[in-house]
Amino acid sequence: MFNRSQELFERAQRSIAGGINSGIRKMEVPVPLYFDHGKGCRIWDVDGNEFIDFQTGQGALLYGHAPAGMAEAIADQARKGTHWAAQCELEIEVAERLQKMIPGAELVRFNNSATEVVLSAFRLARAHTGRRLILKFEGHYHGWADEGLVGFAPPPDRWGDDEHPARLHPSQGVIPEVLEQFVVARWNDVGHLRRKVDEFRGQIAAIVFEPVLCNTGCMEPAPGLLQAIRELCDRDGMLMIADETITGFRFGAGGAQIHYGVVPDLTILGKAIGGGVPFAALVGREAAFAKILSGEVVHAGTLNANPLCLSAAKWCLDEILALGDHHPAGVIALGRQLMTGLRALADTHGIPLRPQGPGLVFHCAMLKPGAAEGPITSYRDYVRRHDAPRWAHLRRCLLENGVRAIERGLWFLSLAHRQADLDEALRRADTAFARHAAEWH
Repeated sequence: MFNRSQELFERAQRSIAGGINSGIRKMEVPVPLYFDHGKGCRIWDVDGNEFIDFQTGQGALLYGHAPAGMAEAIADQARKGTHWAAQCELEIEVAERLQKMIPGAELVRFNNSATEVVLSAFRLARAHTGRRLILKFEGHYHGWADEGLVGFAPPPDRWGDDEHPARLHPSQGVIPEVLEQFVVARWNDVGHLRRKVDEFRGQIAAIVFEPVLCNTGCMEPAPGLLQAIRELCDRDGMLMIADETITGFRFGAGGAQIHYGVVPDLTILGKAIGGGVPFAALVGREAAFAKILSGEVVHAGTLNANPLCLSAAKWCLDEILALGDHHPAGVIALGRQLMTGLRALADTHGIPLRPQGPGLVFHCAMLKPGAAEGPITSYRDYVRRHDAPRWAHLRRCLLENGVRAIERGLWFLSLAHRQADLDEALRRADTAFARHAAEWH
């Protein structure tokens, strides 16, 4: 079924380290797939297999694969020039749109990836406050750099106790001192957050968070959590940094911060802002940008505000603006319908699959034998209850029946998904679930 992908992967290993260019891609079984083209919510691999795609470029393809208007916008710019290392009017047009869309977006700076934006935000926060520590939440992902992955996915035998989550990094080669620049708190525990802030009061420059934890499971914030972060930041002069790399524009023009009713000081935007091109932005209050304005904080990059990427971003933002108040209600409704359908299939086939999330993005937890029912609310809860090997088997069954979800169990709905696509996906999933139930022991 994947013969050509297997041949290409074997060939790639002779020139590309590990055969892939992002470590997570090696998780795909039976082989990292090679793709030929996509359209809307469908994608075709080099063997001619067609998939209904719920991976959507790790969430970047909110608008579906190869939207015609975006392709035309990029082509028009390419004919004019691909790179200036200088200014063009497009960057003002994109920045003005972000000011209109994002609460508190008084000023904007562009980068090529959200990982870069995270590093810029941390540098700015430390300069702004004169403090060195960043508080982040266990299981949250903020890019793959030394700072972004502290506390991301520690193994259970190195968690530390509940009150003092470990400051670990999943990679070797990290500057050891980096780990000491962070405080790690548990997600969805307001009391614990308050205790950690009080423990390090006067030393924390910023609190950073995914408004919805989407990198280990899919966990919405507990009632009052984001408001507590805002309150503590205001009380202690810390910056509130919302990492909306995944949630930005998926939750509407203003992102998850409007959906959940908070206004951060800085917001990190990636993925959907460029619709699949390497583009990201830091937006926020003018006061938070003061050290960049004065030149005391360096923010640079040869390819920042690249015109090809700006042309794509302008098209993407205009698509969201054109949807107005109709977005994200339609995507949420479709996503919840898919979640309900998957749960019904799971019950029919005796599979302990539990979809969870706000609909436009959700995670399928596979409960371990004897695991408790109910919402998963934290990283530790996720590790204790989610049966990753069993999910991996079901995910392969789905893939081989033409339904593609993310290896870690996350599903994204795009603006290109329609009712007929969901109906077909559930028909294909029924066959996949039956195979899984028969094979898994």
